[in-house]
Amino acid sequence: MGPDLSADRPGGVQARHQAALDEGRFLIQRCSACDRAVFFPRELCPHCGSTALARQAPAGTGTVVAVTTVRRRPEDGGDLNVSLVDLDEGVCLMSRVEGLAPDDVRIGLKVRARVVQHDGRGLLVFDPA
Repeated sequence: MGPDLSADRPGGVQARHQAALDEGRFLIQRCSACDRAVFFPRELCPHCGSTALARQAPAGTGTVVAVTTVRRRPEDGGDLNVSLVDLDEGVCLMSRVEGLAPDDVRIGLKVRARVVQHDGRGLLVFDPA
């Protein structure tokens, strides 16, 4: 049995989004009224105001449009990148790119999403495509 993604689940749309990630599924919303993709999870479409938002699995492919390197001590896990990724569906989200040194992540890099488990919670990250 999958996570409870029903509209009346306690915690609202963000809780349903996290429940899907915890189960290893990455979902975005698409508005049935204006047919535009929506991310981050919302109760109303930011484009037309409709409440007709359905969750769907995106292709998971996108392009890095901004990146910065967070410098950390090695004992704290070392440096990591924080990237803004435009998904092919037309929404932008913040995450990190794994599989490359933080300084090697560049604007224009094509990436693919995947869900990893971190401290028992689903977390979206990207790999070079």
